Amino acid sequence: MSTAPTAAKAGMPVAVTSEHELSLHPAPGATATLIGDLRELFKFKVTAMVLVTTWAGFYLGSMNSGISSFQRGLLETLVGVALVSAGASALNEALERKSDAKMIRTANRPIASGRISLTQGLILGLGAVALGGFWLLYTTNLLTVGLALMTVFTYVAIYTPLKRVTTLATFLGAFPGAAGPLLGWTAARGQIEWPGVALFAILFVWQFPHFMAIAWLYRQDYGRAGIKMLPVVQPDGLSTVIEALVYAVIMIPVSLAPYWLHMAGITYAILATILGLFYLGYTIRFGRILRATSETQSRMFARDLLKVSVIYLPLLLTGLMLAATMK
Repeated sequence: MSTAPTAAKAGMPVAVTSEHELSLHPAPGATATLIGDLRELFKFKVTAMVLVTTWAGFYLGSMNSGISSFQRGLLETLVGVALVSAGASALNEALERKSDAKMIRTANRPIASGRISLTQGLILGLGAVALGGFWLLYTTNLLTVGLALMTVFTYVAIYTPLKRVTTLATFLGAFPGAAGPLLGWTAARGQIEWPGVALFAILFVWQFPHFMAIAWLYRQDYGRAGIKMLPVVQPDGLSTVIEALVYAVIMIPVSLAPYWLHMAGITYAILATILGLFYLGYTIRFGRILRATSETQSRMFARDLLKVSVIYLPLLLTGLMLAATMK
């Protein structure tokens, strides 16, 4: 029996909530879920790492010009690169929605799980890339815009589809992955120069031990999704270890390039050598996956290398920025 008519007749106020009014208010937790989905769609952690490396490139490019990097141009560059990077990530997730749904670690991504539709993901991705491109064109220079858009194209149109075809996709994917510091350098200097190329090379080489650790940790996931990572194609792990070791060795002379190019002094050279040997040591330790007696032990070696790789890069860049010499 309804009490609303009786209350109305008695002159008491009646609270009536229509379906339309309910639709205007999100369900409890809906806003937090949306924010979390957007963070995942735009790969917040990846974008943050890109911004750190872009800042390093801008800082060092500014030092090379004899000016401070703490200027409006730095913020403008970071905003544009953040939009482009976030947009590329969204487009990547849109294209990989089916393979993401097959992998345990990515099945809950917003497009793969259906919380954000494919159309919405494409609109958000393309919109962010376009906005970031126009912003960089307005605030930096045509070279930086061209490099940023080339990075998006390589990542989305080449690397992403090739992951299901060949292990060479990892090599090709390292090019857009290393673009951050070069974008920062060209934004500050307006041209591609050897110091900017050296920063690009550091990021390029650093990625391989890092990638191999991730590939080994999630090789079952990649196998289910049909992604051609080295541990999937050659499951004994030998090729994975060799590739990681080769690039960890190369990392030492490459990390010293800023010293030879007079970007920083002997203090940086010593730091880079110590960090490089530390990175190499953990990569050699990673080779123990070939003799691991259990999956738990094997994963431990890979996870340790992954952690060290994430620590190594910021320490190296920070040391380079602190030791940089102003021209």
